[in-house]
Amino acid sequence: MVSAENDSHSTSDEATHTHSSLSNKAHRNIGKSMRTVRSKLFRLDHANFVSDSLTDSLMELASRNTKSVKSSVTEDQLLELSQALSDFSACSSDISGELQRLATLSSSQPAADGDREPEPEPEPCLGFLQRETFSTEIIENISPEDLQPTVKICVDGLHSSSVAVKRSAAAKLRLLAKNRADNRALIGESGAVPALVPLLRCSDPWTQEHAVTALLNLSLLEENKALITNAGAVKSLIYVLKTGTETSKQNAACALMSLALVEENKISIGACGAIPPLVSLLLSGSHRGKKDALTTLYKLCSVRQNKERAVSAGAVKPLVELVAEEGSGMADKAMVVLNSLAGIEEGKEAIVAEGGIAALVEVIEDGSVKGKEFAVLTLVQLCAHSVSNRGLLVREGGIPPLVALSQNGSVRAKHKAETLLGYLRESRHEASCSSFGP
Repeated sequence: MVSAENDSHSTSDEATHTHSSLSNKAHRNIGKSMRTVRSKLFRLDHANFVSDSLTDSLMELASRNTKSVKSSVTEDQLLELSQALSDFSACSSDISGELQRLATLSSSQPAADGDREPEPEPEPCLGFLQRETFSTEIIENISPEDLQPTVKICVDGLHSSSVAVKRSAAAKLRLLAKNRADNRALIGESGAVPALVPLLRCSDPWTQEHAVTALLNLSLLEENKALITNAGAVKSLIYVLKTGTETSKQNAACALMSLALVEENKISIGACGAIPPLVSLLLSGSHRGKKDALTTLYKLCSVRQNKERAVSAGAVKPLVELVAEEGSGMADKAMVVLNSLAGIEEGKEAIVAEGGIAALVEVIEDGSVKGKEFAVLTLVQLCAHSVSNRGLLVREGGIPPLVALSQNGSVRAKHKAETLLGYLRESRHEASCSSFGP
């Protein structure tokens, strides 16, 4: 089990040093995510920070739940997913990684248009919910006998009339649920979920962020997924996806992804309107936001209804652009989602209309091994029953790279390239026969 300290320094002395460094070197720009600020600070002082990678991978989550009949993920599916989407496992607990801020810094409220707003009211000065210097060591070392009353204090705090108390309670539950499955189970059983869901619509952005991240962390336990969906969280998560801060949007997308691991949730999540804001995140989100949107779209689009919704929401255009984009690290991931949408007629038409065939030919020429496999697989889908698409493929110069791939590609890529070349030979033969007449 990865320690919660992985989101901060390994010792309290290092945490103190971080607080000092942050105070001396930079003040947080209102409205920016902490991931952006942290990445700049890391480059400045070369401190021994851990990376912003997440502590619990999606592979770990699913492997814990392979015995559950509720989960739709099999080991083979997970293997294929991990191979195709190498870092799509980023959808896991506490993506924002802001334990250091919670542990040593007091929060500030993001303001619109870069104007500084008043600081949020301080947490109450009494008891556990008050502590502004809340060490993550407390979370790691809390004894079983203390855990239940600690959770009860936090859950009671969620019902407070004070926004500051609610914010503090949600923050503590977020940390408690970050790494430990037993904590997630106890929090789920304690009635926290129905109290967290209304906070997803809270006007205070930090309260909203803590609530959405707490629900993300709790959703990693299979038994909590039903609690979250039954509490009406899906529509509220979509609300966060539309209106939240960058970090909140990312974590909302990941929470929806986690819930979509249950097969019956996929259709309901799509029906509630998740696809359009995911496409918006894909279009205008940060680098991490786009990856999270791709991950969630990939999972949701395993059902036909959501493929149709994704095409209608305009997902194909940004996917084609990402496929052709070099250096972003997202080309292969976009390719996987594009391949999924090519499974329906509307998807095929949209891919061709957005210049997808030319982009796929470029991938076969210069893409990664995995990218070439998915590119040729997508072209097979586009050309299997369309003579006009085969003609487009030839005009885009597809034959030479396909021949090279059939000779030097992976086993899977060779097979698909040979199949596609067979379609092209078939069309040429038919054209020759028709030119001579009956």
